[in-house]
Amino acid sequence: MAKEKIKIGNDGIYDARQLGAGKMITLGFQHMFAMFGATVLVPILTGLSVSTTLLFAGLGTLLFHVLTKFKVPAFLGSSFAFLGGYAAIAPMLDGPLGKGTVPNKEMLPYACLGVACAGALYLVLALVIKLVGIHKVMKLFPPVVTGPIIIAIGLGLAPSAINNCQTNWWLALVALGLVIIFNIFGKGMVKIIPILLGILGAYAVAIVVGNIAGVESFAIDFTAVKEAAWVGVPIDWSSTVFGGVNDGAKAATAIIAIMPIAIATMMEHIGDISAISATCKRNYIDDPGLHRTLLGDGLATSIASLFGAPANTTYGENTGVLALSKVYDPKVIEIAAGFAVLFSFSPKFAALINSMPAAIVGGISFVLYGMISAIGVRNVVEAKVDFSKARNTIVAAVILVISLGLTAGITFKIGSASITLTSLAVASIAGILLNVIFPDKDFNFESAFESVEDSAQINLEPDYKKEDK
Repeated sequence: MAKEKIKIGNDGIYDARQLGAGKMITLGFQHMFAMFGATVLVPILTGLSVSTTLLFAGLGTLLFHVLTKFKVPAFLGSSFAFLGGYAAIAPMLDGPLGKGTVPNKEMLPYACLGVACAGALYLVLALVIKLVGIHKVMKLFPPVVTGPIIIAIGLGLAPSAINNCQTNWWLALVALGLVIIFNIFGKGMVKIIPILLGILGAYAVAIVVGNIAGVESFAIDFTAVKEAAWVGVPIDWSSTVFGGVNDGAKAATAIIAIMPIAIATMMEHIGDISAISATCKRNYIDDPGLHRTLLGDGLATSIASLFGAPANTTYGENTGVLALSKVYDPKVIEIAAGFAVLFSFSPKFAALINSMPAAIVGGISFVLYGMISAIGVRNVVEAKVDFSKARNTIVAAVILVISLGLTAGITFKIGSASITLTSLAVASIAGILLNVIFPDKDFNFESAFESVEDSAQINLEPDYKKEDK
């Protein structure tokens, strides 16, 4: 009897081993490329080390997978939510290249200490959830709250994609067009690695048109790549909390200023896990449990910060890749994490990736960020949120308007320290409070993922190699 080949790109694939080692490695590369641009941007903006960031993004992701029983296909990259905290405690200094171009080496370890303490708050919430039960806690986070938050996460990132595209719309459209063509019209393996192929294809176009044909707007500068070493140590101990914190007053100020940001990032975490659950048709909030995902994210953030890397967070870019490829096996993400650790020891590789034109990143992000918002819509639809009820409409409306309209967030002072809550944090708090206050609640956690899990039953056991009589 002949066996059917795996139908790649149609139904969800939960056991990627059936694709073969070569394809799994390729998928891992795709996930690494998807997270790379945003992950290395945070250390560039704050003055932290790119190599250290890559190392702890990979290690943090692997730790997260261990703590979540290898069930959740999430990649942990650099969090943008703490940029305000770094700017307040360790603002970039002026240098020969202009304002804000030199890392604040003296204060960065203090900012990292504050972020490490913020990560510890995840552990507190994880413990609360473990003690009181996920069902009671999730009453605060029904789909009418988490759905609009997920939508806002994607839409909030949209300006970043457009800004990158505006550096060279033609190149951005090449990247975007390639992703669409490969995903919609591709066959087999091509269909599930559109991001990787889009990046490589657009990069090749930029080299041919800019560096060979001489069109300046497409040209790529390889100077940094040539000058970078092949191998390097990814950790500078003088920049870590262990080697750079020796002033108690500065440490206390950093902790007070940065810890409240965790309110926003924990809300984002719940939204991200909801998005991954909706994408993969699995209730990861219940199994392995939100307490485990919070524990993994929080520990990864604290450990990374202690060693001079940015805070970690579950990455929407990789959720977008999951939605496009329909390969949901966590092992593929673990391969990507392994690559991140490996390449953290190669400054030349980091320089090569950094040479990628911003327009290519914009074209790729154009798809990925839109996918995140689409997942939020799907989350609301599959949970059957009743928008004929005024209470649900108002909750969703308030979340969307605050998260997209309150671009500067809300800043207030505690002593001499300025605390800024991001628009997403404010929107999340407002949505949670309104949902608690308004009567006529209709959310049932036990049945919220029922339809999602039922629709995924065909994939609970691998059935890609069916026998054909």
